[in-house]
Amino acid sequence: MRAVVITRPGPADALDVRDVPRPVPGYGQVLVRVHATAVNRADILQREGRYPAPPDAPADIPGLEFAGEIAALGPGVRDWREGQAVFGLTGGGSYAEYLVTHERLLAGIPDGLSWTDAAAIPEAFITAHDALVWGAALHSGERVLVHAVGSGVGLAAVQLVRTMGGVPFGSARQSYKVDAAREFGLQDGVVVGSDLGPLVAQARAWGDGQGMDVVLDLLGGPYVTAGIECLRIRGRLMLIGTLAGREATIPVGRVLSSRLTIRGTVLRARPLEEKIAATRAFVHDVVPLIQRRLLRAVVDSVFPLDGVRDAHRRLESNATVGKVVLAIHD
Repeated sequence: MRAVVITRPGPADALDVRDVPRPVPGYGQVLVRVHATAVNRADILQREGRYPAPPDAPADIPGLEFAGEIAALGPGVRDWREGQAVFGLTGGGSYAEYLVTHERLLAGIPDGLSWTDAAAIPEAFITAHDALVWGAALHSGERVLVHAVGSGVGLAAVQLVRTMGGVPFGSARQSYKVDAAREFGLQDGVVVGSDLGPLVAQARAWGDGQGMDVVLDLLGGPYVTAGIECLRIRGRLMLIGTLAGREATIPVGRVLSSRLTIRGTVLRARPLEEKIAATRAFVHDVVPLIQRRLLRAVVDSVFPLDGVRDAHRRLESNATVGKVVLAIHD
């Protein structure tokens, strides 16, 4: 099969499309013929040598999500059949014509969804849903501030907050990203620069002078400090990413006096059973809303497998709104 291989740690030029052996499903696994996948920040970090794949994933083939059809069943698989359209998350290896995954990490693709749209959904919506439900325990009527609101996870979070009865607000570096998020239910947004003080003031104003109930922080670094200041009493901060930095200053007095909760989350490194639980919650809560068209994939751009270097450069440009997708099979 053809697959994207990381030939060395480095820039996008380190990616190459090569012929590699097709994987074989083991017990409880299925072989998926991948029609499309999407590019994530973790793929860039892996390419740069800063985020190695977990032990159960290919070390040199990136890719965390996929949309495709079941090509073969391993021993013991009873809930799926060959030819079914499926999507989901994987520890790695989705930049390829075929991949192997555990059967309980699969979800059926809703009718009428294109392969490219389906590929743009799993990582963004499972991450956002898990953070809002498991991490933040969001309640109806609560206000949520989403940093990097124009990203795939950010736009998924905006939509999910609306369906859960919350009110989403957002921040971004560019005004067009805030404008794009309004189309998906964003109540209001703010464009931020290096000074995050105006962000804190705006968040408190949105919260009637008290601040936000929940902050979803996809950036880390100084946004953690600002996010804490954006929260009201008993607010919750969910730390999802570290694009702006892996270190932050924590105003401990503020955390104590306001009884705040700070919780980090990552999906890729979780044990299998936790990944299965997150997938089952996605199947139960999110997929029906996608089927009813109450939630939508947001695709920024689509590249062929041979254009993977350009796809990585597109994501690295930070100009994207939504997901960058790789089309593998028609």
